[in-house]
Amino acid sequence: MQKKPVDFPILFTTLLLVAIGIVMVFSASFYYSQQRWGDSFYFFKRQLIWAGVGFLGMFVMSRVSYWKLQKFSRLAVIISILLLTAVLFIGEERNNATRWLNIGGFTLQPSEVAKFSLILFIADTISRSKDKIKSFFKGMLPILLVSGIIFALILKQPNMSTAGSIIILAFVMLFLGGARMLYLGGFVGLGAAGAVVLVATSEYRFKRFTAFMNPWADPLETGWQVIQSLYSLGSGGLFGLGLAKSRQKLLYLPYPETDFIFAIVGEELGFIGAVALILLFLTLIWRGIKIAITAPDLFGSLLASVS
Repeated sequence: MQKKPVDFPILFTTLLLVAIGIVMVFSASFYYSQQRWGDSFYFFKRQLIWAGVGFLGMFVMSRVSYWKLQKFSRLAVIISILLLTAVLFIGEERNNATRWLNIGGFTLQPSEVAKFSLILFIADTISRSKDKIKSFFKGMLPILLVSGIIFALILKQPNMSTAGSIIILAFVMLFLGGARMLYLGGFVGLGAAGAVVLVATSEYRFKRFTAFMNPWADPLETGWQVIQSLYSLGSGGLFGLGLAKSRQKLLYLPYPETDFIFAIVGEELGFIGAVALILLFLTLIWRGIKIAITAPDLFGSLLASVS
């Protein structure tokens, strides 16, 4: 099959998002970096390095046909499972969680590798046996078993949010692949019941859940980060306080450069900047859906749908 040209809207949107991400990570982290490591550019330099690695990887992969990835799907899953197992024994612990491997001064989060590997595996499995996907034992079960192993290993770290995303990913791909709705309905029911049990039987997960539902119930402990992020997001107003002028990043909002960086975006760039950022991500999603719809085969379509 003839290789299609580069999708320039996706390329430009990605470049713009990376540039915005680098600037905002620097803005959100420079005060904390100075206090923690004595170097305001600590996270900025790391972001630049990984952005460079990402661009190099993007260029290399743009020259490789995605069909060549299909043959490595099983190997990728095996490597991911080995990495997820290794991190439980030799991983770096942060905030009572062991999610990172330190390799030569750089940290690797195996759960992120596992996501992409699982996408490859499910897309390959469904495309190779698309006539069997409506069968539970021949079609769905192998996918559920591999997804379950990865889910359990990530949950052990513990990292329930990422583990949950693995289940959602598997469900979406099975749905797109044509699995029976009866089986998918049972899958959703069991998943919901399992989530309730996991939250109810773990004090750590229960506190995280209740803090999300009502952070003001414990404003000085489990609800602190959520509340500070809301203060940060709300104080930006329409146009924001200005780039690098966030107040919450001055050690009020813990780890502002990570999962809660959108709060800093809202505070510094305001409602206008936050909406513009969301629109960029929606553009990326739109172009991804278009590529998935126009893909020449089922493997490519499934790959593009969730990647």
